Amino acid sequence: MRILLIEDDAATAAYIAKGLREEGHVVDHAANGRDGLFLAMGEPFDVIVTDRMLPGPDGLSIIRALRLANITTPILVLTALGEVEKRVEGLEAGADDYLAKPFAFAELRARIRALARRPAGTPAEQSALELGELRMELLTRTVTRGARKLDLLPTEWRLLEYLLRHPGQVITRTMLLEKVWDFSFDPTTNVVDVHVSRLRRKLDLPGEAPMLRTVRGAGYALEAP
Repeated sequence: MRILLIEDDAATAAYIAKGLREEGHVVDHAANGRDGLFLAMGEPFDVIVTDRMLPGPDGLSIIRALRLANITTPILVLTALGEVEKRVEGLEAGADDYLAKPFAFAELRARIRALARRPAGTPAEQSALELGELRMELLTRTVTRGARKLDLLPTEWRLLEYLLRHPGQVITRTMLLEKVWDFSFDPTTNVVDVHVSRLRRKLDLPGEAPMLRTVRGAGYALEAP
């Protein structure tokens, strides 16, 4: 992939660029908003990773300018401003994903790969996913089942989001390893089963109609009650 990195902190930029280049990607780096916007406007990239607070136009200004110019390259905002309202602000500006500093490079890598697999321009168009009484708000990152709020860990969130994007379909463990864990684990691991079990305990309380079904020998399916 060809990736544009817009980051003014030299140490952070060097760390990210080195890791991505070792993965085989081509990385163009801009140390300020002006140069970053110029490159993003004039060159084709598979993914753009931008800091939010930059000299020159800031990250959100860059994103807005690109979207106004109908440039739909997936954009990941990487910033120390990780509060919910800041994430919402970034996503509403047209970003596709948001990762707060400090971060693990493995997560950054997985998010970049996930963005590259998406059709450009589609994630920002949808602000919520729904199935029956289950609702996932993508901007505020909240999940409710009826009036009850679900407190999900990051992996549980990604797992439920993938299942919600494929309602009623039987999703295999291999598919979940690829889409949720990005092949970071040995396919023989039971990590999928463990996380599905944890998610089910939060999603389907006693007395509620079950939504997350195990399909023996095949995988899992998320279905409306």
